[in-house]
Amino acid sequence: MTAYPPIVSRFGFSQTSLEKLRAAAQTDIHVIEDREEFNRSVKDAEIICGFLPKNWREMAPRLRWLQSPAAGIDSLRENSILTPDSGVLVTTGSGIHVTNISEYVFGSMIMFNRAWPQLVDMQRRHAWPRNIELYFPETYQVPFRERELHGQTLAIIGMGNIGRRIAQVARAFGMRVLATRHSAKDGEQDPDVDQLFPQSRMLEVLQQSDYVVIAVPLTRDTEKLIGERELRAMQAHAYLVNIARGKVIDEEVLLRALQEGWIAGAGLDVTATEPLPAESPLYDLPNVILTPHISGATEHYEARLADLFSDNLRRYRAGQPLRNVYEHQRGY
Repeated sequence: MTAYPPIVSRFGFSQTSLEKLRAAAQTDIHVIEDREEFNRSVKDAEIICGFLPKNWREMAPRLRWLQSPAAGIDSLRENSILTPDSGVLVTTGSGIHVTNISEYVFGSMIMFNRAWPQLVDMQRRHAWPRNIELYFPETYQVPFRERELHGQTLAIIGMGNIGRRIAQVARAFGMRVLATRHSAKDGEQDPDVDQLFPQSRMLEVLQQSDYVVIAVPLTRDTEKLIGERELRAMQAHAYLVNIARGKVIDEEVLLRALQEGWIAGAGLDVTATEPLPAESPLYDLPNVILTPHISGATEHYEARLADLFSDNLRRYRAGQPLRNVYEHQRGY
């Protein structure tokens, strides 16, 4: 395996995956998880899997292709590697999270529907209400909910790979599904949703929906996409789930919306600042289900990334178009 320059990966692939990747790459792949050693080892690399700092050109002057292990590459937004004249092809890990993130979304919605966080708290307190209709406002501040997903309307803001899987699962729950897509045209149809809208009609979608899932990439166009106008357009009983990026929502306005009851609640796996500061009011709001950016974590992550990367390696060697190529005009 000496026909091509070696490939360097910061991502820790297993030995099984490395065998698959080496066969596709027709050369060796060096996994170097230590940052300093990695930075020293990419000088001659043509292909890298991982992330690179702003001085990437100095570190890896021969780089031609960067495979990101993540679906979102907003961490590279200020990096010249994403500019059209960088000479580097950048591909993302889009698509490898569809199963686990869609399951997270419905887990959050069902937890909210049944007041699950409050019920777990009651278990810890050894409390057993005699009547399920009773609750303790001084302790829990929310009634026991008896909501169902069946028959409700779900809005998916961002009909990409993850959005599509969420739509498919929602159909299994018997939900009506509306979705927006940046490139959609008025009247365009999609087999996985009841109605597809262009992003310009998002307010119309929000007004109709009982649940709203944010699944857009973070770009200059989507930063603070959800602000006061959008949150006030939502119904008072609506529940918002954000599995995109925290900066897609104006977090100060979201706090007001949750505190003042513009919407019923929110499931947040991402926040504008991460880690979320300990003094953030989001921690204490009874209508928020908060998790530390873990919806993308899965035991199958490494294997799925290896499948995607090996497929792209075969395409690269054959001179074929790669999957998930970053497009500068779109910003993702």
